[in-house]
Amino acid sequence: MKNLDPRRARWIRARMGVLCGVMGLALGGIVSSAWRVQVEDGAAWRDMAEKQRLRRLHIEPKRGTVYDRNGTPLAVSVEVPSVSADVVEMLRADGSHAEQDAKLHDAADRIARGLSLDAHEVYDKLAARHRFVWIKRRITSAEADFVRDLSDAKKTQTPIRGLSIEGEGHRYYPGRELAGPLLGFVAPDGQGKDGLELAYDEDLRGKVEDVRGLRDRSGRLIFEGDSDERALQGDDVELAIDEEIQHVAEREIDAAMHTYETKAGSVVVMDPSTGEILALASVPGYNPNDYTDSATESRRDRVVSDTFEPGSVMKPFMMAGALAAGTLKPTDTINCEHGVYQIGGVTIHDTHINDTLTPTQVLAKSSNIGALKIGLALGEPALYAAYRRFGFGEPTAISLPGEATGVLRPKGRPWYDPETASASFGQGISVTTLQLALAMSAIANGGKLLDPILVKRVTGGHGETIHEGVTNVRREAVPPGVARAVAEMLTAVTEEGGTAVEAAIAGFRVAGKTSTAQKVDPTTGKYSTDKFTAVFTGFVPVEHPRLVVAVVLDEPMIGHYGGDLAGPVFRRVAEASLRYLGVTPTSGPAKLANVRRESDPADAMLTAMKPAASATPASATPSPASAASGSVPPATPAPILAASATPPPGTARVPDATGMPAHDVVAALGKAGFVAQIEGWGRAVRQSPAPGSAAPKGSAVRVVFEPSS
Repeated sequence: MKNLDPRRARWIRARMGVLCGVMGLALGGIVSSAWRVQVEDGAAWRDMAEKQRLRRLHIEPKRGTVYDRNGTPLAVSVEVPSVSADVVEMLRADGSHAEQDAKLHDAADRIARGLSLDAHEVYDKLAARHRFVWIKRRITSAEADFVRDLSDAKKTQTPIRGLSIEGEGHRYYPGRELAGPLLGFVAPDGQGKDGLELAYDEDLRGKVEDVRGLRDRSGRLIFEGDSDERALQGDDVELAIDEEIQHVAEREIDAAMHTYETKAGSVVVMDPSTGEILALASVPGYNPNDYTDSATESRRDRVVSDTFEPGSVMKPFMMAGALAAGTLKPTDTINCEHGVYQIGGVTIHDTHINDTLTPTQVLAKSSNIGALKIGLALGEPALYAAYRRFGFGEPTAISLPGEATGVLRPKGRPWYDPETASASFGQGISVTTLQLALAMSAIANGGKLLDPILVKRVTGGHGETIHEGVTNVRREAVPPGVARAVAEMLTAVTEEGGTAVEAAIAGFRVAGKTSTAQKVDPTTGKYSTDKFTAVFTGFVPVEHPRLVVAVVLDEPMIGHYGGDLAGPVFRRVAEASLRYLGVTPTSGPAKLANVRRESDPADAMLTAMKPAASATPASATPSPASAASGSVPPATPAPILAASATPPPGTARVPDATGMPAHDVVAALGKAGFVAQIEGWGRAVRQSPAPGSAAPKGSAVRVVFEPSS
């Protein structure tokens, strides 16, 4: 700069100053921008960057499992593949609209052929050009392989982009029809729609979780940290139901429905000391795996949703109320008016003609007249209150949808005397099967009405207990002493001379009550003469009750008496359940062979069937003295007649029922003048008396049925 002309040097210095000033201003602008970006607007830019590299996914939890009391799964969720499409990706790099439309038509045809779909429906889904659309949900493994091949450039010349296979939860019921109406089902959208699946839908579905993940330059997700799969699932539900007892109950009620050709049926098995429901069966049932193939009627849980007039099975609760109120003593005698009684212009009849009966005999012989006299003496307000104390006319607090409360006449309008009389033996009111079981449990456990326990426990993904069912006494229905007295009275029902000898179990004392309730004909508004509800409710063993079993058969076509139809179902369910629970007999076998029915022609046949203790002519008849005392002299078996022999007067030849179904057996024996006593279901395999033997007309022929192999 020293050798330069001074003027030129000044010019250079001026230019350098200007340049430094411009650079200083530029640097100041950069620093200012950096300050604004990194400090003033830093949070906004960081949030934008975070959104670009991170994704939050809403993960639908895996639905929880439903177990029985022993840990056996009754309802589980499994992963099944489903096909979706990204139409934007499918059409990427294609030119005109016509080319894209042609590509969609081609893709729809190829996809439809492999997935057994309608090509037009597939095209309509693709034509909307969404980034996500379901093509087909819950496909087979073969269909999933086909979709993968369509997208693989190595296996097809023109692969279809944008197809993806995603795992989707599917509800599976390992027991198929087992407890179908109880469990309910789950719709394709993952929501429970009936039964326990609906009642505990919020627990089983769990909570939707947000999962964070990084996205690499290719758009692939890399999840942060270790995800806990147990946290991404719904709660598990453990039932009080025992799968084995449930299976027995369903097997026996289904067999009874086919044998007696009933419209429907239901069974409840419960522990009277805790209120736990061990089995809750309803027929006809359905398979929740294929619920779309079932009728709506089959999906109804009849145990809690169907009401019916209970009939004579209400007599123990009426009698317990009378004993508790002091209007009745166990030693009282009731005049049963020789089987006919009029009240308020209404005539009441008894099935068996009786003059005077004790309260125990009123239950054993199921006398309507005896019951109404006890009920009238108790009074309308006290009778109504007694039924309410046993839980009738109110919800049971069971955790199932669609529960009916039953109907007692409104307390605001008192019952008239004829209504009080009919309510005393179970007419004019309605109950559910579950209400009957809970009320009988109150008799069995010493007078305590318990809340039913269907769900024992709800546990979270980490095993923590969220909810636990505990025994809860709703109220004291009757004092313990009254409950024990009624329990002893009810044992007469299953013993000799009672209406439910078929419910007796060898080695155990059984208490219970039958009912043969007429149904109201909706067309006439009167009681039907051919439609009945057969009921038996009881508990066993009487000394230390372990089981209460309630059986209801709706509109049986073959027979209609509760003791003959529902009693055997009770016996088989209780017998198998006691054996399964390890409860040993406490007494000798019940003397069912000695059971006699008054004024029943079958008594002569029972006499003939007894083994001979001494040589007695076949034609010998009991003496008047022995008949009066109730003793039966030994006799030889009924003779089998030759084909050409003529039966003695008053007798007929027993037809051969072997191989026939129940309906044909009843028709054949009825035509010959006999009454069929059916045991089991399927085809007839043996009978007593033997085919061809002579038996009194009107006597009973026992026919045993077994399923065809």
